[in-house]
Amino acid sequence: MSSPRTHVASAFDLDELVGVKGATTVSVCIPARNEEATVGQIVERIHTKLIETRPLVDEIIVVDDHSTDRTAEEARSAGAKVVDASQVLVEFGRGHGKGEALWKSLYASSGDVVVWCDADVRDFSTRFISGMLGPLLTDSSVGFVKGFYERPVDGHVRGGGRVTELVARPLLTMCFPELGEIVQPLSGEYGGRREVLEQLPFVEGYGVDIAMLIDIVNRFGAQTIAQVDLGERIHRNRPLHELSPMAAQVMQAAMRRIQPGLVPDAFTLSPPDLDAHKISYAERPALVTIESYRQLHPRLAD
Repeated sequence: MSSPRTHVASAFDLDELVGVKGATTVSVCIPARNEEATVGQIVERIHTKLIETRPLVDEIIVVDDHSTDRTAEEARSAGAKVVDASQVLVEFGRGHGKGEALWKSLYASSGDVVVWCDADVRDFSTRFISGMLGPLLTDSSVGFVKGFYERPVDGHVRGGGRVTELVARPLLTMCFPELGEIVQPLSGEYGGRREVLEQLPFVEGYGVDIAMLIDIVNRFGAQTIAQVDLGERIHRNRPLHELSPMAAQVMQAAMRRIQPGLVPDAFTLSPPDLDAHKISYAERPALVTIESYRQLHPRLAD
């Protein structure tokens, strides 16, 4: 049984990556909702170090997922192309959530290789980007890369988040053992070749990360996946009551791939003394099935 290969971000030299990049184009996509405090700094660092100083990245796209703050303005002033999620693929209706933003960013971007990172990282380093690009630019057999990192909280170093350790990794180890060695299957730093990503459906909400891994293994095999140690990452630590809906969406997406019909498409979480949360499943179709996308990419012409 093949397992994903593991790399360390620091092993990839920026100048060497620029050299092997050649004609390959790279898009960095950042889904964001109400992240005015951090998104500008992230975009500025990528633009300065990976576009102006070393031409490793060709475009930075921030998909604004219905923000009510200055997320769009901060991202645009820092050098990103800002895409309003509500204006992309409008024929599919007004969706929302992480997976929706990722799907629309893939549509709106043009790179041969696409990497994503979260917009809420407080100590962003461009090694997150160069580290994920390393395997994709140096090994043609790699189609998808997942980042992992240490997560210090209150001065203490932790591994994966609570949903990762209590839900995602146990589920994958039991039901998809070839993914059992993925350190952080729910991390927001990952990327892949467009020719791989465009063939995948995108789950709308927080189930997108685990669903993407499972779909890639089922379609392309675990040997196409690599993971990269990105070092240390600090971001906000969500309170426990916010993690319950996230965990439910992760389980729902995974269990639908274990056995269709095993779990309902919609249900309600009703924790005591807290607001109820309606959990519903929806996924967007693979972009290769959408005519307007095919027109944007002539290689897909019939």
